[in-house]
Order: sequence, then structure tokens, then C-alpha cells
Amino acid sequence: MSTQLPRADFSLVFPPDPGWVRTAREAVRTALRTANRTDLTDTALLLTSEAVTNAVNACRTSGCSAPVTLYAEWGPYGTLRVLVSDDAPGIPAQRGLARDTADAESGRGLLIIGGSATDWGVCQHGPGPGKAVWFQVSGPELPRPGR
Repeated sequence: MSTQLPRADFSLVFPPDPGWVRTAREAVRTALRTANRTDLTDTALLLTSEAVTNAVNACRTSGCSAPVTLYAEWGPYGTLRVLVSDDAPGIPAQRGLARDTADAESGRGLLIIGGSATDWGVCQHGPGPGKAVWFQVSGPELPRPGR
């Protein structure tokens, strides 16, 4: 008997407005529930919030009005991959927890993603100034087909 995840790949395209962060989280929550991978919920929702908030803030700061896109897919053996892209210029950099920024209310999104994701990265996309932040979360491996 093989264990197979339902096809829960999806994308969500929305304006760069903070009100959409909750919608993005709920879409990821639904995908996890549908795939019976609620063990990944806390980490996936936190990282989704950070990545989407960073994209929305980058757009709002730069005056970019192009939509933000979230794409989620299942990788091998129950790994959830999430990519959040925007068309704001610049590549975000991961900051450390220096003493002078320890109490800051922003600027640590990539630090949180880097510390909690199974894997992650930032890449440029398309001919314009846009970029994407992606991450993967996984828990205990699901049984492999045929085993």
C-alpha cells in the first residue's frame, strides 16, 4: 500500500496589502489540512506570514502596485514548498540579531525563515526587478511508495 498526498498545489495572487497576509496563511492551513499534514501547520503558517509580510512591505515601500503571488506545492515525501514573489526592486538580506536591533519590530523575517525552514532561499525572477522568497517545511517522512 502506498501513501500518496492529494494534489494540493495552488497559487494565490493578491494586491500588496497587509490584509491579504491572513488569507495567505489560511490557504496554506487548508492545504495542510487537506493533505493530513497538520504536523507542519505551526511552522508553515509562521513562515508564510513572514514571507508574505516581507513581500507586501517591499511593494508598499517601493510604490510597486503589482500583485504578490504565493505558490505552494508538495515535494517528495510530504515536504511542503512555498514560494512568495513580488515585483518590488531589491533582494532582501538576512539580518542578524545585533543588540541594537534586538527590540526592533521588523527586519527579522528572513532570520525566522532561515531558522525554522527545512530549506529556503531568495532568487530573482523574470526580466524585471522582482524576486521570490521560498521555503520548505517537512516533518517525519511519510512511508515511501512500495515500502
